[in-house]
Amino acid sequence: MPHETISHHILLIDDNTLDVDLFERAIRKTNSNIKLDLARDGDEALACLKQWESGTALPIVILLDLKMPKVNGLEVLRTLKSHPRFKTIPIVVLTSSNEVANIQQAYDLGVNSYIMKSVDYDEFARAVMLIHHYWCQLNIYPE
Repeated sequence: MPHETISHHILLIDDNTLDVDLFERAIRKTNSNIKLDLARDGDEALACLKQWESGTALPIVILLDLKMPKVNGLEVLRTLKSHPRFKTIPIVVLTSSNEVANIQQAYDLGVNSYIMKSVDYDEFARAVMLIHHYWCQLNIYPE
C-alpha cells in the first residue's frame, strides 16, 4: 500500500498552546493523512497509556516537550521506556531546552532523537516536515 494512503498516528505532548498551533499548521502542510493526538501535560500523556493498554492503536512516534506542569517530559519518557509494550515507540524530544543535563538524561532514558524548537516559524515548520518525512515515510516499524 502506498505511504500516502496510510494514516499515521502521532502523539504530541506539549503544554505550549502556540507551539501546538505551529506544529498543527506545519503538519497540515505535509499533505498526509496524519491522526494527531494531543496531551497538554505529563498527566494527560500518562493517561494515554491506559487507553493503549485497553487496545487503542499505538502512535508510530511520540513528540515530547520536556518542560511541562504536573509531570515533566523526562518522567513521561522514563515511564514509557520502562514499559514492556510501549518502550519500542520512538520518542522525539521537541523542546526549547538546550541544557546539557536534559539532553544527556533524555538519551540515558532511551530517547530516539532530541530536537530544539526554533522560535522562527519557517525553521520550526521545516523541522516538523523533516520529522514527518523521517518517521512517517522513511522509518520502518516492526509489525
